[in-house]
Amino acid sequence: MTDFFKENLTSLHKKLVDKEISSTELTKEALNKSKSSQSEINAFITIDDQGALKRAAEVDAAGIDANNILSGIPFAIKDNIITKGLKTTAASHILDNFVPVYDATVIEKLNKLGIVTIGKTNMDEFAMGGSTETSYFGKTANAWDHTKVPGGSSGGSASSVASGVIPAALGSDTGGSIRQPAAFNGIVGLKPTYGRVSRWGLIAFGSSLDQIGPLTRTVKDNARVLSAISGKDRRDTTSEDQSVPDFTKGIEKGVKDLRIAVPKEYFASGIDEGVKDVVKKAIAKYESLGAKVDEVSLPHSKYGIAAYYILASSEASSNLERFDGIRYGFSARKDDQTLEDLYVQTRSEGFGDEVKRRIMLGTFALSAGFYDAYFKKAAQVRTLIVDDFTKVFENHDIILGPTTTSPAFDLGSENDDPVKMYMNDLLTIPVNLAGLPGMSINAGFTAGLPVGLQIIGKRFDESTIYKTAYAFEQDSQLFTKHPGVNF
Repeated sequence: MTDFFKENLTSLHKKLVDKEISSTELTKEALNKSKSSQSEINAFITIDDQGALKRAAEVDAAGIDANNILSGIPFAIKDNIITKGLKTTAASHILDNFVPVYDATVIEKLNKLGIVTIGKTNMDEFAMGGSTETSYFGKTANAWDHTKVPGGSSGGSASSVASGVIPAALGSDTGGSIRQPAAFNGIVGLKPTYGRVSRWGLIAFGSSLDQIGPLTRTVKDNARVLSAISGKDRRDTTSEDQSVPDFTKGIEKGVKDLRIAVPKEYFASGIDEGVKDVVKKAIAKYESLGAKVDEVSLPHSKYGIAAYYILASSEASSNLERFDGIRYGFSARKDDQTLEDLYVQTRSEGFGDEVKRRIMLGTFALSAGFYDAYFKKAAQVRTLIVDDFTKVFENHDIILGPTTTSPAFDLGSENDDPVKMYMNDLLTIPVNLAGLPGMSINAGFTAGLPVGLQIIGKRFDESTIYKTAYAFEQDSQLFTKHPGVNF
């Protein structure tokens, strides 16, 4: 039996190359764990037994590629990333039977490297939420405490990795949807620089903010997956023609003389005292390892939440217009309906409450007479936030702070207060507005729950983020701690 808590991509690859285990056996382990964990954490919307075993058999028959560390490795994919022939729902009733006829670019890349997709993971509907409670397919639970939320919207991917069900998963991050669930589940989650990874095949929420990224148990595993999915894509004009390095190279150089900035706003009132204490100790550890730490200010970050929910909702109201009950997905079609009635009925029945709320907010912000007061003003605030980060990075290599305002909260505790739920993304949203890369790693525990340390880098400087994260991970060895579950 393979214990994913004791393995990483390097050790699994060695076992596959040495024929200690086959991809088919590894895939069966992941499938069994995914199914046996469903009643506890409900991390998957679709588990693809037949497709995964067929794929694993093909990889075994072709032979494990000794030069390719992802060959034969089981993966889980967030259910807003298109997978050919495998149902992709975005956790919404309106797409609950949608089977794509093509793969997203990231899936094409990973398939060429020989991964085996075992299933699609649960998420907030259309990635709108911070707790994986708005899914049409039920709530997902936190890996460490099943009465707590796993974070959102990549909660299924995060909980499945943290529970030892799967060694690696993909998520997407529009306002913190990889980093926040990574923090709540004590694993490694990276939102790449906007433009680093193709968005082609990602079901759009906020097109100027969305990025696909990896969730893993270790920093080096995360770096390997990012190297595999990065690069310019002619089908996505927002992807940039940047070199794609091996992000594991130089990862062990340490942080001596690294110039670290710590924004004072990230430790203001409203941040849980236990979270502050754990993150401050982590920052002190960096100083003991030779880094130079300065307090700085990001004065406009406090306006990030307001700006984000206007901009992201405006983009969402446009992106979700395509779901009309005619072209694909759920349709409320009846013989005596007008076209307008069909649109209204399909969207009324197909979308959940949170999605409807954001569509209405975005449509209002874009409407004639209100555009200048809301959308234009939010766009101006976004520029000020970008300028804040630019100034800090003139004299620093990296920014450190908490990923979240609190550890994982109780399931159902914030469902009736959308504003309180939105505030959970206070510390992650500015990174998306500025298009920067950001990572969350486990910094320690408070009240028995993991606390995320957020590491923010310069545009396309994920290498420094990985080097910074790896130094703390290797010193703390927190990746060896895992929930007391054995699926």
